[in-house]
Amino acid sequence: MKIMSIQEQIKKDLTAAMKAKDEDRKSALRIILGEFSRGDAKALSDDAAVKILRKLIKSEQETLARSGKTESDSAYIRIVSAYLPNLADDDEIRQWIAANIDFSTYKNKMQAMRDIMAHFGPRADGARVKAILDAI
Repeated sequence: MKIMSIQEQIKKDLTAAMKAKDEDRKSALRIILGEFSRGDAKALSDDAAVKILRKLIKSEQETLARSGKTESDSAYIRIVSAYLPNLADDDEIRQWIAANIDFSTYKNKMQAMRDIMAHFGPRADGARVKAILDAI
């Protein structure tokens, strides 16, 4: 059985939302697919899709902050977030760093960021990894 890419899953879910007449979901999924189609590639890699989804969520969070609303008010953020992979928690990141990173090989500890992000990929938020490295 073939695993669907994020883009394929969203297209399938859009069809289901249209059949169910779920306007909020249909609108959010169309926005996502519109952002996906801005790129050159017909089929987007999951890593590229995750970056776009995170950008959309960040944009919505900024809009909500300007209007004084909270994230819990946004069905859009809930819908978009459902397609993101589960993020690695801080403890998991710290444990991996302790087991795999030798800071003596780097001029400064922020140079380890590349190796950490390469390991965790879209499962780690760069800002959280930076905060963890700052605390070490």
